[in-house]
Amino acid sequence: MAAKVTSCGYKFLLLAWMVTWSLLNGALAQPQDGPEGLSAPIVLPPYDVAAPSCQAPVGLERRIVFLQDNERQFMQGVSAGLAAAAQDRGLEYRVALADNDAPQMIRDAQLVLDDKTGAIVVAPIDPRSMIRPLQQLIWAGAYVGAVVPPPATTILNAPQYLTGKVLGDAAVDYIQRRLGGRARVVLLTHDSNQFLAPRFAAMRDALARLPGATIVADISPVTVNRQGGFDMMQIILLAHPNIDAVLGADTVVLGALDALRQAGKAREDQFIGGIDGEPAAVAEIKSGGPYKTSVSLASPVFAYAMGQQAADWLEGKSIPQAMDILPKALNAENIAQYEADLANPRAVFVDPARRDEYLKMYGNICYDSRERYLNFPWSSERR
Repeated sequence: MAAKVTSCGYKFLLLAWMVTWSLLNGALAQPQDGPEGLSAPIVLPPYDVAAPSCQAPVGLERRIVFLQDNERQFMQGVSAGLAAAAQDRGLEYRVALADNDAPQMIRDAQLVLDDKTGAIVVAPIDPRSMIRPLQQLIWAGAYVGAVVPPPATTILNAPQYLTGKVLGDAAVDYIQRRLGGRARVVLLTHDSNQFLAPRFAAMRDALARLPGATIVADISPVTVNRQGGFDMMQIILLAHPNIDAVLGADTVVLGALDALRQAGKAREDQFIGGIDGEPAAVAEIKSGGPYKTSVSLASPVFAYAMGQQAADWLEGKSIPQAMDILPKALNAENIAQYEADLANPRAVFVDPARRDEYLKMYGNICYDSRERYLNFPWSSERR
């Protein structure tokens, strides 16, 4: 029987995050060497592009370092966008790849603090362990852009429930139209990351509308990459050899499709769908096979924006405190324009109409107001 997470359940989950984050932040960030930041959740106003500038940081290098968790394609897209922005703004660009090693990411953060790097973008492996290192960078005056978890001067997030809903609704529509309303569904989750949990709650809510849709597996792969998805699907197929739909992040869903093909269980009428708009998923959709949809979060586009904002920060300008990545369901009709946008994120960034299809910005912060950095799990969604 399909598991259900209701709107009330989502509210409880969100409240639990906030409480847990407050407790962890209080426990891990003491004693305090600098301002705590905004630790109580607030609603940020729209970003004011006309906000006045302030003084520029002193003594920091015009350098961006990407503290990268692993080499999945989504993160490669982040790196490509940051590199393009750094080149356009005359900044040095480096990558510190932790390769899923949380202690290594902490060491990398210490190195960029020691060498007075002016801007950091981070995709944390273990958000709890990165609280203190990121605070130290913020206190030193550096720009810290975070891909989802706080603390950061700018948090990049997706409306997580909406992102999952876009994929869940696409799956439900397909199952109704093509599979007669009945399907055996696998959810490959990432519930160990509390910030991403709402997207899977949304998928469960969408599937719960279909009495004939049964979630036969609802589980997190051991590693959030293609191999992890492959290994988990191999295990699932032992108990459930006939699968009609697989949902999750592109990187693990691609691995699941590999396992289905190896077992001779991939079919043209399956609904394989993911989140992130990874190039391999886009290629699968274009081929017309089982992979029907990927919900794009356009990593080169948002990363280019973060690189531009990092450069603005180092020049004393006011930048957004937070950005939404707006989910976009890719299909055969819109993929060509999407690929053109990823190949040239600068063209998207300088065109407000195109940029607004991908990003929405909130709040203002600059070097003088850096004590107002976000130190809570920000989301634009209030459910």
